[in-house]
Amino acid sequence: MKTYAIIPAGGKGVRINSKIPKQFIKVNNKEIIAYTLEVFQKSNFIDEIIVPTQEEYFELLYQIKEKYFITKLTKIVKGGPERQFSVFNAIKSISANNNDFILVHDAVRPLLPFEVLEKSIQTAKEYGCAITAIKAKDTLIKGDKFIADYIDRNEIYYVQTPQIFTYKIFLEAMKYAEEKNFIGTDESMLVKNVGYNIVIVEGSSLNFKITTEDDLKLFEKIVSAH
Repeated sequence: MKTYAIIPAGGKGVRINSKIPKQFIKVNNKEIIAYTLEVFQKSNFIDEIIVPTQEEYFELLYQIKEKYFITKLTKIVKGGPERQFSVFNAIKSISANNNDFILVHDAVRPLLPFEVLEKSIQTAKEYGCAITAIKAKDTLIKGDKFIADYIDRNEIYYVQTPQIFTYKIFLEAMKYAEEKNFIGTDESMLVKNVGYNIVIVEGSSLNFKITTEDDLKLFEKIVSAH
């Protein structure tokens, strides 16, 4: 039984004012994706890493692999126009068994704690499907310019990655989405769409996604402090 980590890195990161995709921005002279890859390289629970990205960044990824000794990075494949298609390209590139596990993690969540990663994998091995998420802590409202209503936060979670599924379940979900032209905002949506139950594993506030310039500044401060 193997666990394949897919790290989609095809996004352009338009919300950060950068000439290159945010996953390749350097912080302390090291690409963000390199920090992320190191987490999976160091985990005994991960067997192989596959990265789908745009072809113009293949060479850079090979350089990162060599520089930081990411020996588990076995394949760099062409990314698609949507994250979902990038992940599917990665799935097509491997020869997995039905009971192997597919883990998908955002390239720009570089501070994933090992204990969260390992608990997520162990939970997926027990139930077949697991996602990482954190409970909402703040007051939640609906509205535009003015408050329209308040939302009960007790049943609200912020979804993170990793998201982990058996190869059999995930392949079924991906093929069904392709057949129905369904685009999900994350992998769990595709799996839920074919009727599977997905267990929620408590994530971490450290496992934030670098989406905006403020997120980038926060990551820079955290890295500089260590």
